[in-house]
Amino acid sequence: MSGKRQAAKGGKQGRKQEAKEPWAYNRVMNKPNILIFFTDDQRFDTIGALGNSRIHTPNIDRLVARGTTFTQAHIPCGTHGAVCMPSRAMLHTGRTLFHLEDSGNHIPEEHTMLGEMLREEGYRTFGCGKWHNGRAAFNRGFDEGDEIMFGGMADHWNVPAYHYDPTGKYDARLPEIKDPPNFGNNVVNWREADHIHAGVHSSEILADTAAHFIRGHDEDRPFFCYVALLAPHDPRTMPQEYLDMYPVDEVELPPNFMGGHPFDNGSLKIRDEMLAEFPRNPEELRQHNAEYYAMITHLDAEFGKVLDALDETGQADNTIIVFAGDNGLAVGQHGLMGKQNCYEHSIRVPLILSGPGIPEGGSSDAYVYLLDIYRTLCDLTGFDVPSSVEGISLVPALTNPDERIRDTLFFAYVSSQRAVKNRQYKLIEYCPRNRGRQTQLFDIAADPWELTNLAADRPDVVEELRGVMMEYREAWESGHTERSARFWERY
Repeated sequence: MSGKRQAAKGGKQGRKQEAKEPWAYNRVMNKPNILIFFTDDQRFDTIGALGNSRIHTPNIDRLVARGTTFTQAHIPCGTHGAVCMPSRAMLHTGRTLFHLEDSGNHIPEEHTMLGEMLREEGYRTFGCGKWHNGRAAFNRGFDEGDEIMFGGMADHWNVPAYHYDPTGKYDARLPEIKDPPNFGNNVVNWREADHIHAGVHSSEILADTAAHFIRGHDEDRPFFCYVALLAPHDPRTMPQEYLDMYPVDEVELPPNFMGGHPFDNGSLKIRDEMLAEFPRNPEELRQHNAEYYAMITHLDAEFGKVLDALDETGQADNTIIVFAGDNGLAVGQHGLMGKQNCYEHSIRVPLILSGPGIPEGGSSDAYVYLLDIYRTLCDLTGFDVPSSVEGISLVPALTNPDERIRDTLFFAYVSSQRAVKNRQYKLIEYCPRNRGRQTQLFDIAADPWELTNLAADRPDVVEELRGVMMEYREAWESGHTERSARFWERY
């Protein structure tokens, strides 16, 4: 980190000036630190140690060796086109998809956030990076922070960010003229931020911020540090040395690459799908995949700085690390580019846990959601679970490799798609507006790339899984959102 940026951090990484009662500190004596490292748009199959020989992720591989990997971790998809918004709300509240408020755009006070709970128990709580769930909620969860970006996406080399504001206002704005005055446009736009590190990559900014916090932690009480990266979300730009690691002519396209989706799924004209030409061109998609891999390798290098900070300060053995991604990404699979669908490439995410009480080099294929992390951390730290939390603890799967947690999973995307899967089959139902119903059935055990639609050949399985889907409808969706109602009206 440069001296200039180091000095800025030293002056701005403030905390709320709230006195903690002695009992709060006493409660957390000998409790582990917690670090959540959360990536943006990272698919489940993008880690070298987990079977992808084409990608370089030596530091995530270090974590795989140190901890336990959940190979069947999922998001329930989303009730908003910005799938990451409800995904992040579920992570921080432990609530299921349709039990959020406003698709996770903000988190009401009755939903006790993870950071909020840990803070009340006496933890030092620090957040940095992307925050998609309301400014008031951020300060409920964290009494310290820096390099906070409110919003969905940004240029990785010009990230508009805020230093921590104890008042929670975050109302500063920066002027911007996109085109010089003599070249057609001198309109002043305003960016919601109080500073920009021009020319410094987002992954570097956030890794440096987290490492700086960890190295400066000298309190008796433990910390909770939340690091929300912007990578590998587009625009996929990174230092050239990482792109050079993936020559385009050597990039292999997956078996389920298609020139276009087989039918209109209701989301083919959204922003994400416009990132590549129609029909999808193999050469263009090789370039997209090269950039995607390069972004992940770069964020891996920055993640290594955070691991090193824990190792060098002697805190690694007493820190629970959670490494996860907010959603997957198609990047050409099934003719799609984004994550607004219920295919495996979009709903499955990386999830690795390490630290005290977590087996090293372990692996579990239990069916889990990211929303289960909250309750799991409560169990690992010995704290009571707030009544608003709905997830299931993963601790049984950490201690017993045969523990399945769930037999089925449910997925939904806005008012157009619903899906369920068991250990062998996945059913996806499409009801986009004015397009009629489309049904897909995949034998995911034999056909993991989801290439062959068996719906016409196995009506018995379709009906069985429709019954499971209706059970989830009653448990998750009944009476909750307008978008939920519209799907079932068409169905």
